[in-house]
Amino acid sequence: MKKYLLLPMFFCYLLNVFAQQDAWVYLKDKQNVTSSIANPISILTQKAIDRKNAHNVLIDARDVPVNESYISQLKGAIGISVMAKSKWLNAVHVRGSETDINNLSTTYSFIDSIDFADKSLNTLKFTKQKSKSKLENVFTVFEYGDAANQIEMIHGDELHLADYTGTGITVAVIDAGFPNVNTMSSFQRLRDAGNILDDYDFVNRDDDVYTNATSSHGTWVLSTMAGYIEGDYVGTAPDASYYLFVTEDALSENPVEESYWVEAAERADSLGVDVINTSLGYTTYDNANYSYTTADMDGDTAFITRGANIAFEKGMLLVNSAGNSGNKSWGIVGAPADAAGVFSIGAVQANGTYAAFSSKGNSTQPTQKPDVVAQGQASYVIGTNDVIGTVNGTSFSSPIMAGGMVCLWQALPNKTNAEIMQLVRESASQYSSPDYFLGYGIPNLQTALNTALSLGNNADISQDLKLFPNPTKDIVYFSFPLDQSELSVVIFNALGKQILESTIANTSNQIDLSSFSKGVYVVRIQSENVSKKIKLIIY
Repeated sequence: MKKYLLLPMFFCYLLNVFAQQDAWVYLKDKQNVTSSIANPISILTQKAIDRKNAHNVLIDARDVPVNESYISQLKGAIGISVMAKSKWLNAVHVRGSETDINNLSTTYSFIDSIDFADKSLNTLKFTKQKSKSKLENVFTVFEYGDAANQIEMIHGDELHLADYTGTGITVAVIDAGFPNVNTMSSFQRLRDAGNILDDYDFVNRDDDVYTNATSSHGTWVLSTMAGYIEGDYVGTAPDASYYLFVTEDALSENPVEESYWVEAAERADSLGVDVINTSLGYTTYDNANYSYTTADMDGDTAFITRGANIAFEKGMLLVNSAGNSGNKSWGIVGAPADAAGVFSIGAVQANGTYAAFSSKGNSTQPTQKPDVVAQGQASYVIGTNDVIGTVNGTSFSSPIMAGGMVCLWQALPNKTNAEIMQLVRESASQYSSPDYFLGYGIPNLQTALNTALSLGNNADISQDLKLFPNPTKDIVYFSFPLDQSELSVVIFNALGKQILESTIANTSNQIDLSSFSKGVYVVRIQSENVSKKIKLIIY
């Protein structure tokens, strides 16, 4: 008898839930825009300002916060709950009955438009707001253990050998929760270095992302980038700095999670974050009226996609899982990975062949999707109990790739986010013939670095001493500071014995090492004013 009583009660619950609607309320203006832009430190951190200046990113009205007076008034409206806000889109995510939400536009003159998540409720056609674009080295030789294949596939280990391990790059990981990251031994190295900068849970509106989490997903994702178990596991960017943000409510699927994500991206931008990894995607919702169609995955429709495109314009590098719908009826890349400004990552097996679950691109999307692929089938992660295991999903190919791109950007700090993305695309295995399964293919990050260095137009080259490629089979090239005509080069073997000394000119900046045995060497490069040691691998 009980099961018959429970069924109508369940339907009553659904009716009550779906009577509450979600909507984005777009506002007409902001407060103190001119003065805020003139004094950017009032709205951004110095690190954020420095990053924008370094990459010629305009500080504009989108960086100015939403008018708090407007938010306060909306919070006081009858039947309205304010769930999230976006300064980039000058919008507030609200929840309430259809009637109460519609009443807002007649009550408050500062409202520009209202866009219901259930599009059938929009009585007026919503016009999307278009975005307007305007020393000495200390080396660590890692033993990757179980994680070896997934980093070697993209040649991220070669960047590590050149001491590009993410140092100086700030990453925001936006996910569903990070249980035990604050206590696990696998993240002890990260914590000891002070590289967990901060955290915030946008769902529960608190700073506990460790114990209240309803999912271990974020812990697994973070481990592929920052996890470290000596001799057994190393993430792809172990020395980067991280912000941990929760925007995904694992207990339900609702478009408010898109708004949480945009809020998190805005906070990341204001904190000076360089790279965002998001192993989340949005297509359909518990309330079918809120769901997108595949035609909506056009790089400009979903709220989160539009926010992601602005994040890209703000100079951040956004790396996102393509999705796990390749063998399902949905099939294609979801939001925000559909955005042109998002670097979307599909999945391959350990042998480099397509993983059947990986979401595919299609002609609806404005750019090639996925962009590239990395190992996402049987990816090795570290669980919340410090035990290494395997999981499947583009959720893990994305951070594996993101960590590698973090190291590449460390090596090429004067490149823009778009330039880093393009270098990685061009290095990939099928760049000349991309498809909807693997995109441009599997990248070679060492090739990407060598390409950038060989062009000779990266500002870092004029400020530092470098050699490439590294590792090498034979020829090694040297970059020169602009004001230097020659360099002194001394090579030592692993025992510290000097085995070569040479002076090279900028007109012939190479040495043939084909007679050297395979192994690890230390190269000391000295210009008139600077001396530097670099570990060199000959294979």
